[in-house]
Amino acid sequence: MNKKVKWGVLGYARIAKEHVIPAIMKSANSEFYAVASRDEEKLKSCREQFGCEKTYKSYEELLDDPEVDAVYIPLPNGLHKEWTIKAAQKGKHILCEKPIALNTDECLEMIRACEDNKVKLMEAFMYRYTKRTQKVWEILESGMIGDIKYINSSFRFHLTRYPDVRLEPGLGGGSLYDVGCYPINFIGMVTGQTPSSMSAECVLNNGVDVIFSAVLKYDSGIIATINCGFNAFLRVFSEVVGTKGVMEIPDTFFDNAGIITVNTAEGKKEIEVEASERYVLEVEDFADAVLHDRKPLFSLDETVRNMKIIDSLLEMVHKKG
Repeated sequence: MNKKVKWGVLGYARIAKEHVIPAIMKSANSEFYAVASRDEEKLKSCREQFGCEKTYKSYEELLDDPEVDAVYIPLPNGLHKEWTIKAAQKGKHILCEKPIALNTDECLEMIRACEDNKVKLMEAFMYRYTKRTQKVWEILESGMIGDIKYINSSFRFHLTRYPDVRLEPGLGGGSLYDVGCYPINFIGMVTGQTPSSMSAECVLNNGVDVIFSAVLKYDSGIIATINCGFNAFLRVFSEVVGTKGVMEIPDTFFDNAGIITVNTAEGKKEIEVEASERYVLEVEDFADAVLHDRKPLFSLDETVRNMKIIDSLLEMVHKKG
């Protein structure tokens, strides 16, 4: 089959410009066809840089274009639900940036709209497509570190660019939504379980969490901790502790080459990780799911589980004030 999925992009956000549009253009089964933005300068910039066939001044116009097969939504978190549902009603398949929504109710409403209109929906957790993630799976399945007892995962960076939509409470700002969703997803991937109890602490600044830590406890006996934030130096790291060893995963959510370290009674083993193109692989998988009417790699069951945990954690900290 030589058919390619024609993509439209709702909003010329930085992640679209720097990562996802280039990925669409590199992918074997996709075509970057259209972009919509209310900012004419952004449309001009997109035409000059990528030469897309169509540019629209409103998201509605793009969704009305019958040539568009799928849309990528990099809009602020608070707009994901509205435009996912509108895209579904126009028969477009949807790759939506994480977090998929602001709460579980929104998430379930979006899923129902996509099911009713027979379109695909996937949350854009691109790290799930990397060689690093594949190696993590291989190590876990090998039994090298034994039965898992503890997991720690962090994703934080120092946000110094202002203003920034991630600091706007009305649009779904906050570090838990923006980067904390990754450690939560990683822990869910490793355990395959839902926590039975949780506790959380954060520091709020103008209504959004700028640093957030949580402890998750599971009926299986596993305890996991997450840390995320906008107010400290970059830290992207995870460790999985088992009865036979410890796996350390630097750059957990990135696609650069690197090393995963496994420490056991036999000593230290360094496992090389090849570089990969996480966004290209994500786009190709989703497009292939559209073309062959199958489920994409990243499931909506995981999306719902992630959202429920985020809901519970945010409720805890906001109750504390």
